[in-house]
Amino acid sequence: MSEREPSRQPSVEALEAAVLAGSLSRRAVLKRGVALGLSAPVIAGLLAACGGSDDDNTPAATTAPTDVSDGGAATEATGDSTPEGSETATEPAGDSSPESSGGRGRGEGDLLRILYWQAPPMLNPHFANGNLISAPAAIVLEPIVRVTPAGEIVPVQCVEAPSLENGGISEDGKTITYTLLEGLLWSDGTPVTSDDAKFTWEWVTDPAAGTTSSPAFANIEDIEVVDDRTFKIHLNGPDPAWYNIFGRGTSNGAPILPKHLLEDQMGERAQSAPYNLNPVGTGPYKVSNFVPGDVVNFEINEHFRFPDKPFFKKVEYKGGGDAPAAARAVLQSGEVDYAINLQVEKAVLDSLLSGGVGELIVLPDGSVEHLFINFADPNKEVDGARSEPSTEHPFFSDKAVREALPLSIDRDTIVEQLYGQTADATTNVIVAPDMFVSPNTSYSYSLEDAGAKLDEAGWTGSPRSKDGTQMKVLFQTTISPLRLKAQEIMKQAWDELGMDVELKSIDSSVFFSSDSGNPDTWKHFYADLQMLALNGRPFPIDLMSYWKSSDPAVDVAQKSNGWAGRNLSRWSNDEYNGLFEKALTELDPAKQSELFIAMNDMIVNEVVTVPFIARKRVDGKSTRLKGNNPGPWTEETYDIADWYFED
Repeated sequence: MSEREPSRQPSVEALEAAVLAGSLSRRAVLKRGVALGLSAPVIAGLLAACGGSDDDNTPAATTAPTDVSDGGAATEATGDSTPEGSETATEPAGDSSPESSGGRGRGEGDLLRILYWQAPPMLNPHFANGNLISAPAAIVLEPIVRVTPAGEIVPVQCVEAPSLENGGISEDGKTITYTLLEGLLWSDGTPVTSDDAKFTWEWVTDPAAGTTSSPAFANIEDIEVVDDRTFKIHLNGPDPAWYNIFGRGTSNGAPILPKHLLEDQMGERAQSAPYNLNPVGTGPYKVSNFVPGDVVNFEINEHFRFPDKPFFKKVEYKGGGDAPAAARAVLQSGEVDYAINLQVEKAVLDSLLSGGVGELIVLPDGSVEHLFINFADPNKEVDGARSEPSTEHPFFSDKAVREALPLSIDRDTIVEQLYGQTADATTNVIVAPDMFVSPNTSYSYSLEDAGAKLDEAGWTGSPRSKDGTQMKVLFQTTISPLRLKAQEIMKQAWDELGMDVELKSIDSSVFFSSDSGNPDTWKHFYADLQMLALNGRPFPIDLMSYWKSSDPAVDVAQKSNGWAGRNLSRWSNDEYNGLFEKALTELDPAKQSELFIAMNDMIVNEVVTVPFIARKRVDGKSTRLKGNNPGPWTEETYDIADWYFED
């Protein structure tokens, strides 16, 4: 048996103490407050208390507390690490804000080659499930604001990021005011206006559209168009994650869309809109050719507002293959310049790095690998569909059976043999920021204890059965070497327990498809168990919506809503829903922490899902590629306008 002690949560009060001691500049307070997930009103109060200095080089007071947490993940690249949110963290090379400069000359470079073995099926991030779609889409589509690697909220398409200090956020937290950049153009030359923002809200929240970004807009009461460049977002209540509305505080992003191209593609027509394959945005590039499931070619957007950016004339974003092949292409052969998501076995990566052609970027980003448990029956058909929430799983409805699963997952072996430095074992749904990480969970691996639980609950024999029901388990995941080997490790343990386990692997472009007619998607979940990763959030309300069932017809994935609901497990709990509703509007950081930890613990203790690996973002890049500044809350390509080659 192996056991791991629960992690400790740093105190938010330590930041307050540092402010009162005068040991932090205003800029450092802003960085750390956002990295910790503090709400805008709370951060504003801290800023008011720390005086007038904006100089990050202000010496720390000798009485500065030693336990002040930087509140973010560490960036690891070629062996070095710097805490995100710390005063020594590297500043972004360029956030595409109105004041950004320092380009290397537009079109001075030729071709940039990016490889992601998970090929995108479309390019509209409002239908994204993680970075499969959003990473290539970010080359074209920009957010209105962005959470930087250092934890600051910075303007991108607007004049300044809203705050309490500048009046962009009202005192009651219910109105957010934006002013778009003057002269901001879509890549087809059409002006970006406030009408586009209001239209996007209406387009995304149409239930028939089935967008994945709709939760970010759920708190909006109305969007008021003040003039062509100014609009006000009126909320039903204060929203601690206000920056997710049209911004990029999540890995998917929720950008403003062009009304003139999509107003005839509302509702049921949204998912098949031509725009999804050829988006028009305000970013440095536009699509020149796209073959879904294969390759995207980009060329410079001549209307991009920075005349000295981007450096590369063209970008090739290639999909297909697998993670090991992608690692070889960037770390050994140099066939590509950047490769995304190198979830490759430790031994393979160590060997490939020896050539010196490329280097790894290892970045904790709050991503957690889960074993999802189906609470519905994947084999019983209801109105032509399976896993419908009206059904009950024949054996996972028994909590004792579910409790046997985490006891039979050898997390330490999975990390040591497969991941190495690219993952850590965990028992939590939320692993970042630190203020939301539960200290109450721990894990152990014991097939003996797992078997005893099953025996006590009456599930005996081989295969185990009870009252004529056998434990026949279909376990599915995506085609990924690491996941397939993790599957095998789990299956071996479950075979020893007497469970009859069948493994199934599905191409990621099929598995994460939003096609309601595809029975092999993660939302259909026509299996008993499935393995996938969910991405972290600086304010994790969006993440925790995967277990919400306040409105089952909308929240729970099922045939009637085109499998657009986020609740994959078909689990329903009124107490959880109550916690979630409170977290939607709670602005006090201490109470926020309590709510999210309580939600996390309920999911873990009820064994709704089994979080087992805290993955780190692992990318590879050529040693001559410079200018990129990856962060935990952004797509890998968010700052592609600043990338360049240095020979």
